[in-house]
Amino acid sequence: MNMPAKEIKELRKSGKFEEALEMAKAELQPDPSNIWAKRNISWVYYDYVKLNVAPQHCDEFISWLAEINGLQLGTEEKMLFENLSWQIGKMVFALHKENTSDVQKTMQLLETIKSYPFTKPSESYSFLFKAFHKSLKDSDNYNQFADWWNLENLRTEDFEKEKLPDGKEVMSIAEQAYITYAKHLLPKHLQNGEIIFNEEKAESFLLSLDNIIKNYPQYQYPPYFKAKLLLALGDIESMRSTLMPFAKKKKNDFWVWDLLSETYPDDKEKILACYCKALTCQSPEEMLVNLRQRMASIMVQKRFYDEAKTEIELLVKSKQSNGFRIPVEVLNWTEQDWYRNATVKSSNSDFYKKYSVIADGLVFGDIQQEVIVAEFVNSDKKILNFVASKTRSGFFKYDRFLKKVEIGDKFLARLEGSGANTRYNVITLEKTELPANNEIMKEFNGKIRKNENQPFGFVDDIFIEPRLIEKQKLVDGNELSGTAIISFNKKKNDWGWKAIKLMNQIHS
Repeated sequence: MNMPAKEIKELRKSGKFEEALEMAKAELQPDPSNIWAKRNISWVYYDYVKLNVAPQHCDEFISWLAEINGLQLGTEEKMLFENLSWQIGKMVFALHKENTSDVQKTMQLLETIKSYPFTKPSESYSFLFKAFHKSLKDSDNYNQFADWWNLENLRTEDFEKEKLPDGKEVMSIAEQAYITYAKHLLPKHLQNGEIIFNEEKAESFLLSLDNIIKNYPQYQYPPYFKAKLLLALGDIESMRSTLMPFAKKKKNDFWVWDLLSETYPDDKEKILACYCKALTCQSPEEMLVNLRQRMASIMVQKRFYDEAKTEIELLVKSKQSNGFRIPVEVLNWTEQDWYRNATVKSSNSDFYKKYSVIADGLVFGDIQQEVIVAEFVNSDKKILNFVASKTRSGFFKYDRFLKKVEIGDKFLARLEGSGANTRYNVITLEKTELPANNEIMKEFNGKIRKNENQPFGFVDDIFIEPRLIEKQKLVDGNELSGTAIISFNKKKNDWGWKAIKLMNQIHS
């Protein structure tokens, strides 16, 4: 180490930055191309950068970065630029925290460091990305930043979920990056009616999204944004095939069904079905107002006036409670005769359920519907034991689909799962009057055989449980008719029949 370097370092370590700067300038002035002199002064500049990491010192912070920029150092100064990455990231985070909507200083900072030879990929460069991502994710400048940073510089670790100090996991920064970039590629509608959309860039980015979807199938949102881009490009068929697997995973999110409706632009029936399904999902009311307005528009066209008025009153109430303007179209509806004469319903839920069946068929048509029978119900835990056949039976929680269930109720269901007496996942579930398979449910009549010292009895091979005998005050020889279903007897490890409903009895 030459003498100036040693002295400059000692001055820096003792906090005498002004003296260190004067000495470094004196060394550099005779020969501005001297790499050793440039290195010495670059670290003094770094000290001043570090001293000014605070929003109120942003101008000084940027000016010292500009001084480093002027040195035109190369990639061999790895340690300097890695240290600078951390300080710049801290400043960007601080600026964002102080004023989340003003990105002017952040962009000025970005312009200053664009020519820096950062080490890529690296932990410090990823930290820099996280800072700018947080600051610019809602800004039109986001993709400009991401193009400069280059998403190909994401590290393997950046594709993993991040654990917060409280133990919660958040979406990986890589997934955040790709979906934010895609969001900013979508068409922007200006107030003058102009649409800004770079189709070439969107088509190019679809290839990147495809790689992410293929290599990280656990990521939920890239398929959604791929679908949005395909829709913007007019490729509806590809959009639909992309959206279907996503819709199956996110079937309880209203916006999935709203988006799916856009893939059927000329089919009002399917659009209405998707809207109805969307409105069965639990969502904050203020997020549903636009959907309700589009729903009401179709209802008016189809002359479902009571249902339309019900939707309109819900959206008006939500708009007013949030201080939002009532759309002109809605105000026009409220002035028309049909609106004055229509009756507001307590709920459109029955209407939703009727049309939701169509929407379920669009997404889950590859999962066959089957008739199942409730064999046992735990109303406290909202668990239903069902039987579809001797090889297909089990249990599931029913409260998302049904309020009340009774033993013997029949349902038309789409289920994920296999085997007997195991947990199943319910895709769709609705009560039905369709007949069940004779293998699992049958009508019977005959005389009961019951010993006096036993609380149960039999009609032929059908078990009559104590609950039914007590309720009907049955004794040996009573003639009965009723309904029975198969039930698995764990003690005998075999299937048998049990009565679930007695139609009548004739005492002998």
